[in-house]
Order: sequence, then structure tokens, then C-alpha cells
Amino acid sequence: MAIKRPKFITGQIYHIFNRGVERRNIFQQISDNFRFIFCLYELNDKKLVKMRDRIEIRKENKKYTGSTGVSDRKDKREPLVEIISFCLMPNHYHLILHQLVDGGISLFMKKLSNGYTGYFNEKYNRKGIGALFQGRFKAVHVEDDRQLMALICYIFTNPLELLEKNWKEVGVKDVEEAVKFLESYRWSSYLDYIGIPNFPSVTKRDFVTEFFGSSDKIKKSVEDWILYKTELKSGFEIIKNIILE
Repeated sequence: MAIKRPKFITGQIYHIFNRGVERRNIFQQISDNFRFIFCLYELNDKKLVKMRDRIEIRKENKKYTGSTGVSDRKDKREPLVEIISFCLMPNHYHLILHQLVDGGISLFMKKLSNGYTGYFNEKYNRKGIGALFQGRFKAVHVEDDRQLMALICYIFTNPLELLEKNWKEVGVKDVEEAVKFLESYRWSSYLDYIGIPNFPSVTKRDFVTEFFGSSDKIKKSVEDWILYKTELKSGFEIIKNIILE
């Protein structure tokens, strides 16, 4: 069943997600992940942003590094949203966005989709093939703290699908191995949340860190979530309406 897009209200938080058309991989090489994350930072701006210019400036000043994923900008950005969290998977992505200005999410997502699709189509010679993403992005309003906590844990553990495909149904075989895997997975904001610098400039983490209490408590909550699912306890219905089917 299709998820009805909510009306975006400034000051509210939303779970945004989409996948590649026909479930195809939208991140085929490491450079694609870097480019999408770079777009997350650069295109989050009210002003017109030309990615080619930003990339040239990045090369010239040599301040872009793989450890941050963004360049040092001399001009001041005017963000449309706060990116609370993100996770990239081979054929889909998850974002948690806090809208800062009226129309902010819609404009940001339009810029992000167009910017990354243009890059991808040019790189992989997809001229005239059609859309990269499976229709318009999906969005769900995060209505309360309980839902936000469940969503954060769900998104941060999403990469475990790459370790054990059916882990959500049967749990993981080795919780310690699963935890180590998440701490080695770069294409998520999880590392920045637990104090391992990865792409710190992309996300605004104060709210969630204060909500959980500390970086250590975020890590503990994620580990508990894995154990919780592995022991097949009830309660997964908390997020059944916000996961990517």
C-alpha cells in the first residue's frame, strides 16, 4: 500500500526514504556514496548551488577529505533542513529531516534528487533511460519521542541487511559481530553519533544526542535494539508504518 505524503510543517521531523527504480542499485561504487553525501551537504541551501563549481572549488582548496565528506565553504549556507540522520544502502536511502523553512523539505529533496540523478546518469551513460528513483520520495511524519527513538535505531541497524539478509525476521547469529559491522559501515551517520568522526558536518546531532542522553547511550540503544530483535520480542509494530517496504 502506498504511503500518503504528509503536509510538511516547519519545525517538524520527517522520515524520508526512496529506492532505485526496479530496485536497482543507486550506489554502485564508493565514489557514488561520497557524491550523495556531498550533495546532502552542499544542496542543503536556499541559494542556487552548482555542483560542478563546488567540486572545482573543493579540488582547488584541497580541503575536501573522505573523512568529512564536505568542503570548507567561505560563503555562508542558508539551510533548508536539518539533516538529523542518514543511511545509504546499495539500492535505497533513509533520511531524518527537520524542516527549517516553509517548503524546505520539498525544495531540498528536489535539489538532491535532480543533482544526484544528473551525476549518476552522466557517469553510467544513462541518457534517455529514464528516472533513477522509484517515483517521488516517501515521507512519514515523526509524531512522538517513542517513534523517533525506534526510527533512529531502525535506520542505524539497517546496514545489517548486508551482513545477514533476514536478520529482522530471525535476528543476528552473533550480536558482537553485528555491532562491529555497524561500526565499520561508513555510509551512515551512526559513527558520528557514537563519537567516531566520519561525516560530522552533514548532520545536526545535538537534538538526538540530548534526547538519548549521550553518545554512549545511543550506542547502547542500538546494541539493545539488535538484541531485542534477535530475542524475537514483541513491539516491532512501533515502526511498521515507517519502514521501507
